[in-house]
Amino acid sequence: MAASGRRLNWGCGPEPAPGWINADRIEAPGVEVVGDIRQGLAMPADHVEWVVAIHALQDLPYLDVVPALEELRRVLRAGGVLRLAVPDLDRAIRAYLNGNDGYFYVPDTHAASIGTKLVTQIVWYGSVRTPFTFDALAELLERARFRDVVRCAYRQSAYGDDALVALDNRERESLFVEARK
Repeated sequence: MAASGRRLNWGCGPEPAPGWINADRIEAPGVEVVGDIRQGLAMPADHVEWVVAIHALQDLPYLDVVPALEELRRVLRAGGVLRLAVPDLDRAIRAYLNGNDGYFYVPDTHAASIGTKLVTQIVWYGSVRTPFTFDALAELLERARFRDVVRCAYRQSAYGDDALVALDNRERESLFVEARK
């Protein structure tokens, strides 16, 4: 895919990315598409080549995840790629089981035991509504009729080029996944 294609940054937050169509539920400078994905995106079908959502999907309740993925699929052109980054529940569980309390960002003043750090980080003080493992996210993507679901490394894409991974962040804690429409 050429880097010149239309690219949607869904869940962009307060810092929209230049060169992307930025979408968020909160109006802010640089956010072109404002609204809750659960009510649909104000975009035509088959409009973009790529959709990237970095640390946004986990904030939806479980029952809203597949409909949101279906809406992202709707705006993708045939063969388009969705790239997701979500907190990696598998990695957090491994850190917990290995006694690696340094993995967790939660300060000791908020959670002294590693178990409390695990729980606090997974739900991130109540903002995370749906945690993900790779197999859980792959299953939900397939329910939303995505295909070719793959786990990717930080700043590496199975289907795109450098522009597709340009928004990657939070390498240590993130699960990166791509899928095709």
